[in-house]
Amino acid sequence: MNTTLAAPYHDRKRYLWLVSLLVPCLALVGPALYLWHSPNLLWLWIAPGFAYIAIPVLDVLLGEDTSNPPEEAVPALEADPYYRYITYALVPILWLSFIVNAAFVGSVELPWHGILAVVLSAGGTCGFGLNLGHELGHKKTSLERWLAKITLALGCYGHFFVEHNRGHHKDVATPEDPASSRMGESIYRFMFRELPGAFFRAWDLEAERLYRSGRSVWSLENEVLQPALISVVLYAVLIGLFGLELLPFLLMTAFWGAFQLTSANYIEHYGLLRQKRDNGRYEQCQPHHSWNSNHLFSNWALFHLQRHSDHHAHPTRRYQSLRDFANLPRLPNGYFGMYLIAYIPPLWFAVMNPRLIQQVQGDSSRINFEPAKRQQLEAQYQLHPATEALA
Repeated sequence: MNTTLAAPYHDRKRYLWLVSLLVPCLALVGPALYLWHSPNLLWLWIAPGFAYIAIPVLDVLLGEDTSNPPEEAVPALEADPYYRYITYALVPILWLSFIVNAAFVGSVELPWHGILAVVLSAGGTCGFGLNLGHELGHKKTSLERWLAKITLALGCYGHFFVEHNRGHHKDVATPEDPASSRMGESIYRFMFRELPGAFFRAWDLEAERLYRSGRSVWSLENEVLQPALISVVLYAVLIGLFGLELLPFLLMTAFWGAFQLTSANYIEHYGLLRQKRDNGRYEQCQPHHSWNSNHLFSNWALFHLQRHSDHHAHPTRRYQSLRDFANLPRLPNGYFGMYLIAYIPPLWFAVMNPRLIQQVQGDSSRINFEPAKRQQLEAQYQLHPATEALA
């Protein structure tokens, strides 16, 4: 009889997840160097430059990791408090970063391009906050759910807590979802559909929940209003301290943070479509309904957000145990590199449309089209529906 015991699983990325704390800290470096080293405006571009230049390059140089933890190790991996402590630690870092950047703009005379650099840095902080709120908001503990709301409040995007969990995850990769982009739809057209659509869906979902329980939509039980009140208090205090002149900076920062989420939503499900069954319901969301990326550095910086396929198939699974699967739709770079491509629509279409067509094997019935461009795209790429209907 073989009595050899399997070696205990060791997470090789255990300490690399600390990158998720270090990268957001870069938004503090620029103002600190400007004030304490020399008033050089280039310092203020450190955080945006690292995010949009260094991270895509590092993803190329470091490559991808397709390894998965063994399933028998997952319960212990998810129970390990170390991974939760990292997410908890990021909350005060993000709040400190946002407040420091706002105070910096409110107290230092800067030219417009200096303010732009800080907007991108502080907006990036809000973007990391949305990612953290995404991770924590799916969890069942009251602490994690409240930390999600507190973090989302930085960028006035607390409604994401409701919209993402109860809206996007239900309708993902269907025409009904404002947070799923369509083939032929530019990120800018998507933005005007997704940003208002997300808020209105969140409000409707929360109003329905409260109505069923016999409570007013204007009560403090409203999970859209809870983080919104935190946002109002935070922004009011900052304006009270530094004057109404700070308001444009705060609004631009909140917008850029929201646009980071829009950018992620745009690339995560581009053109992918769940099939509608004969009973009128969509098939269950599967890993192949999300674009995946295993690029190392950006996954360390984003709590494995880029293993989005497993996340949608198993939304309560914690970041350290998300898996890769064979034959998934795959992005050619991590999210930060793909953002840059998405911001140039002709380049995005040239890169992603052929990948989408290859993924669905030319079956137009598996593509979520921008309606006004469907005929043009079908003719351009010679797309046709498969003959088999989904039972």
